[in-house]
Amino acid sequence: MVDSPVQPAPPEEPRDERPLVGYALVWSAVALWSLNATVSKVILESAGLSALRLSQVRTTGAAILLLAAVALWRPAALRIRSLRELAFLAVFGIAGLAFVQLFYFVAIERLEIGIALVIQYLTPVFVALWARFVEREPVRRRLWGAIAIALAGLTLVVDLWGGMTLDGLGVAACLAAAVAYAAYVLMAERALAAGRDTYSLLAWGFAFAALFWAVVQPWWTFPVASVEGSAPLLGRLDDHETAVALLLGYVVVLGTVVPFVLLVTALHSIRATRVTVLAMLEPVLAALVAFAWLAEELTTVQALGCLLVLVGVGIAQTARPRPGA
Repeated sequence: MVDSPVQPAPPEEPRDERPLVGYALVWSAVALWSLNATVSKVILESAGLSALRLSQVRTTGAAILLLAAVALWRPAALRIRSLRELAFLAVFGIAGLAFVQLFYFVAIERLEIGIALVIQYLTPVFVALWARFVEREPVRRRLWGAIAIALAGLTLVVDLWGGMTLDGLGVAACLAAAVAYAAYVLMAERALAAGRDTYSLLAWGFAFAALFWAVVQPWWTFPVASVEGSAPLLGRLDDHETAVALLLGYVVVLGTVVPFVLLVTALHSIRATRVTVLAMLEPVLAALVAFAWLAEELTTVQALGCLLVLVGVGIAQTARPRPGA
């Protein structure tokens, strides 16, 4: 992790002063991401845009919107105080935003998506380990149990016990994605404590992520033809078509900018350990959206897994940190 360029001010009040606000923000972000999963699948299957190109559109669109909004609203917030802060923001954008998607896409090329998902959701474990052993933050035993229950539920949701063979490089990529996601949440929490506001943090983060993708995949090679016209919505809505540009607009605005702002804002009210556990609801909600839209069925075992995830998240919310923690 990169040291924060500004020393955090000593806490004047408990972080959990408004925990319900933080929970509502995270749940809203998760709901938008869950719908975004199906919208993205429609784009990938109907429009023919590659996963890496979709990631490039997502990060670049978010960077443009956030940079423009902050430049108009609070231009002074974009000021970078030092080379150390510049390095921090670059690592946050590349390692915390671009790498999550990069390693996930490598993983799903070599593993079934469900397997990749459950391994990537080891993130709460990494965040809790960092909080406990690096930052010396008190983490109650109940939280560890909640993480274990939620992970057990996820293994049922994605049918981890179906006899599938795991690829070593694929598993390594999943673990790298989980570490990158943990780095994103922890670095965001640290930057907020140091005085950087949510919007400028994300604006710079996505800007560096967009720069990374522009180097990896130059824009002059972008397949423009794949995003022209309209695409069928698949599943129960297969008889309907929507402009690909409109679907991409959802991915950028409601699938990226809004939920990321909500998630980072939630860190003002609740700890990163809780944020990452709450985010484990995403595969459950994504499965429900896929059932309603794409007619993807849930088995009894998967439904039981969804219930376990909900139980784990519920227990996590009773594991309140000590005052001032």
